Amino acid sequence: MGNVYDDISPRLRGWLEQQPVFFVGTAPLSGDGLVNLSPKGTRGTFRVVDAHTIAYLDLTGSGIETVAHVRENGRICVMFCAFDGKPTVVRLHGRGSVVGVGEPGFDEAVAAFGEAGTSRTHSARSVITVDVDRVSDSCGFAVPRMDLVEERDVLDRALATKSPEQMVEYHRTRNGESLDGLPGLRM
Repeated sequence: MGNVYDDISPRLRGWLEQQPVFFVGTAPLSGDGLVNLSPKGTRGTFRVVDAHTIAYLDLTGSGIETVAHVRENGRICVMFCAFDGKPTVVRLHGRGSVVGVGEPGFDEAVAAFGEAGTSRTHSARSVITVDVDRVSDSCGFAVPRMDLVEERDVLDRALATKSPEQMVEYHRTRNGESLDGLPGLRM
């Protein structure tokens, strides 16, 4: 049986911030638009701001669905699964906001992640902040137990070879709009 909580408790905060992967679900308002589910990883790129707010570094990638959907309607769900220890699934539902690379407040938003933000300034394309209005858990009885072998450094290595101008061009050509044609990054 799942539980609904008033907020993100200090105990839950510690658990959330230790998870190596989480999943982000969004959808456009259009009934025939594509629902999106994105895996996110890399320790240090997720943080609990306070008992009702979370944020994560949105690293450069080939799609821009989450940013486009959040900018259109704000709806977002962030889900964590325990792959070791007690079988648990936690969902954080809320309203998201985006501050993209080059937009006012981006540098400050990235800096709030400390060393993880500083080391990923080149690869972060936005910061997603979520005002959480529902915190719930459920059993993770069907989620397999797994061991983290290591974090991948492929994205960091690939993006380290790109100049700032190349990053702008990549964001313009690959992250300008969603699969449904919604605006993505603002260039």
